[in-house]
Amino acid sequence: MASAPRADAPAPETKSIGSDDYALSRVPRDKRFGFWSMLLQWLAQSGSISQFTLGATIGVGMTFGDAFLAFTLGAVILEIVIFAIGLAGMREGLATPLLTRWAGFGRNGSALVSFVIAVSLVGWFGVQNTIFGNSVSALVGGPSWMWCVIAGVAITALVIFGFRYMALFAKIVTPLFFGMVAWSIITTLNDHSISELISSPPPGEAIPLAVAATAIAGGYMTGAIVSPEMTRYNRKGSHVFVQSASSMILSEYIVGMVGVLLGHLVKSADVSHIVLSTSGAFGVMVVLMSTAKINDWNLYGSSLGVVNFFQVVFRKRLHRGAVTVVLGVAGTLLSAVGIMTHFTEFLSLLGVMIPPIGGIIVAEYWVVKRMRKPLDDTREAETLPATSPTWVPMSLAIWAVAFCVGKFYDGGIPALNSLVVAFLLYCALGRLGWVTPYGTSTLNDEDGGDPSPAARETTAAGAA
Repeated sequence: MASAPRADAPAPETKSIGSDDYALSRVPRDKRFGFWSMLLQWLAQSGSISQFTLGATIGVGMTFGDAFLAFTLGAVILEIVIFAIGLAGMREGLATPLLTRWAGFGRNGSALVSFVIAVSLVGWFGVQNTIFGNSVSALVGGPSWMWCVIAGVAITALVIFGFRYMALFAKIVTPLFFGMVAWSIITTLNDHSISELISSPPPGEAIPLAVAATAIAGGYMTGAIVSPEMTRYNRKGSHVFVQSASSMILSEYIVGMVGVLLGHLVKSADVSHIVLSTSGAFGVMVVLMSTAKINDWNLYGSSLGVVNFFQVVFRKRLHRGAVTVVLGVAGTLLSAVGIMTHFTEFLSLLGVMIPPIGGIIVAEYWVVKRMRKPLDDTREAETLPATSPTWVPMSLAIWAVAFCVGKFYDGGIPALNSLVVAFLLYCALGRLGWVTPYGTSTLNDEDGGDPSPAARETTAAGAA
């Protein structure tokens, strides 16, 4: 008869599919990635036919010079936001949902932040998957739902295993995409005068500068706010700046401005056929892979948000890989049956709710610093602080006010308006001592947290 296990014997290690990717802990310094691996991840976010289409849309309604000014404005705004938030993520090794516990929102407030981010990102994952399926169906035939399922399953499988495999995929796709696009564009523009295209008047209805800048900066603002999901794997702050700036230069000045030229050439925003028609079946495959490479970040960021939400609200630690499976299946099925496209207006509303989160993070972390000290004290040890504020009611009030400004004020760039209002209000009220945390929450085993270095050494089955 087998003897009973000792009471003090360690519990058997549970294995979960995929990688947890430090969803509820700091990314250790020895697990971070080098400059070139991270650079390719950043550049992969620039590789999309939709950015060419955005450039062409702006080019139809603007001169080349005005479009250049619009892209410059958008790029500068995005780079400032990305660097300010991304640098905080790099220093702390924390993703946005977890960072907000000590950067403005407190433990319970971070759950609300996580919920908004998770719903928004998984929603856009489904929407992009629908567009993906419809595009492939139009190009090669077959029902769009089938391609939605194939794409959704493939992206989910990639994201399950976490950042390392996403980085490997970027190394393959990014050079192929830009090499193929360069060949197609050079072939198309070779028979036309570039100087004439640059000096030609806009072929369509004029687009105001503010509208163009809104489309450029506002369209990627959510990605800027969740940039710590990527930058927490960076080793140096200078890397964050150089890599994000390189991505902005490639995305806005090269891809975007080439799109402007193509818009002037064909006098239409529909320029995707130029790339696809000159690159053959291989080009179509590369374009589809690059689209998947961008959409994987929607699913990845959503999984991190859900993990933090469940830990705070239900005191249960979920494995990020398992969460990815659930979210990926849900987003894929909803996109396959065509439901997700009906939620774009709701997702756009969430898009206005997310920028104020960034304003509050930047204000607290870099200016007010009322809640940051526990992060400073534990940074070298690479552990999480043992406690965090429970509630910060004034932050939620600032968030609500900034959202209303972004939603209902017609001037300027809505996403930028809400972000700036949140930043200024938090700085002013924080300096006056009106931003006051209430209650203290303890990080302990009961709610899934473990600040010990040993906890972060555990690697799940299948993890990189």
